[in-house]
Amino acid sequence: MPSDRPAQTIAVIGGTGHLGAAIAWRLARTGYKVIVGSRDGAAAMAKAGELGHGIAGMPNAEAAALGNIVFVTVPFAAQAVTLADIRPHLAGKLVVDTTVPLMPPKVARVQLPAEGSAAVRAAGLLGEGVELVSSFHNVAAHKLAQDIDVGCDVLVFGDSKAARSQVVALADAMGLRGIHGGALANSAAAEAMTSLLIFINKTYQADGAGIRITGELNQAD
Repeated sequence: MPSDRPAQTIAVIGGTGHLGAAIAWRLARTGYKVIVGSRDGAAAMAKAGELGHGIAGMPNAEAAALGNIVFVTVPFAAQAVTLADIRPHLAGKLVVDTTVPLMPPKVARVQLPAEGSAAVRAAGLLGEGVELVSSFHNVAAHKLAQDIDVGCDVLVFGDSKAARSQVVALADAMGLRGIHGGALANSAAAEAMTSLLIFINKTYQADGAGIRITGELNQAD
């Protein structure tokens, strides 16, 4: 592991899926200790072996228990049950929720939940004692899984600037550009943008359209 990487363990819940596996691979190849979690422990172990870079695989709850930072990369339909499964292991930890409220078959139409966003819904399900950040909504998983310039910024939302900064740093380490997007409630904008990007991909035969923030960004301390 490179000496400049912190001795943190990052658990990727739902890590056998396309986005979760890509995030796990990107983080592990930069030197982070990564665990892939799945409802099926055997599937998690198989995916970990496929991804390499020292990644371990185990059931979701066990992965969450061992992770200092926990990514949740499951479909919207599985969000509630997954969070309920891992919640006992999340106290005091940073949780990065990537959930987008896509509701088949009309995934190219914005359909935000009653809570306003999947992120706000997750906050309600997890309760206090968990530092929740929402991010990685608009990154094409198949591009993230390749050793290429993805060409996409990563918006990071959360009510704690310090927590957001940790995820911005992780995005930067993965070869992307993390950008503070403000309060957790602002996640609704990126979640909705995902359906718009799906529509654009279909309409223009685009290969994983993403977003880029233009202009010179100079962050104040």
